[in-house]
Amino acid sequence: MMGTGRIHMYYGDGKGKTTAAVGQAVRAAGAGLQVLFFQFLKDNSSNERKILESVPGITCLPGRDQVKFVSRMNGDEKAELRHYNNKALDEIVKFCTNFDVLVLDESLCAIHLNVLSEEKIRSFLEHKPRGLEIIMTGHEVSQDLLDLADYATMMMKVKHPYDRKVQAREGIEF
Repeated sequence: MMGTGRIHMYYGDGKGKTTAAVGQAVRAAGAGLQVLFFQFLKDNSSNERKILESVPGITCLPGRDQVKFVSRMNGDEKAELRHYNNKALDEIVKFCTNFDVLVLDESLCAIHLNVLSEEKIRSFLEHKPRGLEIIMTGHEVSQDLLDLADYATMMMKVKHPYDRKVQAREGIEF
């Protein structure tokens, strides 16, 4: 075990948050650490997940089969997604004790969109297993959660093809 695990947050409007989390997961697995990987707001078909499932030492927890953008959901759908995500977090909290690294991809977005309880995440971070390294990603992070982070990296977009209405490319942007 590594000793005291740290909390990492990759956030901002720039490209590379999930990419950084995936890179950290691969690095950890390469060092013989056990990694648990979960994606909020994404289905089970993300391109990064396809390859992570084949990496020894990385366990990908299943998410929802179909996910639509929260902005396209009605109130009942958002409430159902919040319930699902909070229950998923409860299961992750129980399950993560046998792992060295936990990646909660898009967790900060789920919190910001109010489809994941910030209070539950904060409580988990404050009482996490001592040796567990936790990596969280998303566009925005509250000051309360930022205060709990040991590593906070803001990905800032300076220029992106999307600004010129260029569509995202599979394998590069998603």
